[in-house]
Amino acid sequence: MDRIPILKLQSYLLVSIQTDLHDLIITALQEDILEEISKTGARGVLIDISALDIVDSFMARTLRDCGIMAGLLGAKVVITGIQPAVAITLVDLGLDLSGITTACDIDSGFEILQEISAGR
Repeated sequence: MDRIPILKLQSYLLVSIQTDLHDLIITALQEDILEEISKTGARGVLIDISALDIVDSFMARTLRDCGIMAGLLGAKVVITGIQPAVAITLVDLGLDLSGITTACDIDSGFEILQEISAGR
């Protein structure tokens, strides 16, 4: 099974999803992110989905749940690069994504994580 690489940058984790995901990969990614947070003590996770044209309801729920679980481990999750069509689909599906922090791009996502870490 393919795995999505998780890079550690300072006290954050960077996950750049560059391939279409099926349920097993996104589930494994969620477990890998939580394991990396636990192992490294990362304070934040930036998940970039700019390469994805489609996000289905399972993937959206899994990303939301990952954010909640990461919060329990003391890390904040920011999702970046949501394409307009993906945003429209997520709203049309009526998914509750409250608690998910988003940003337009990776730079903005890191700024948000740094502000949160600094307590601003």
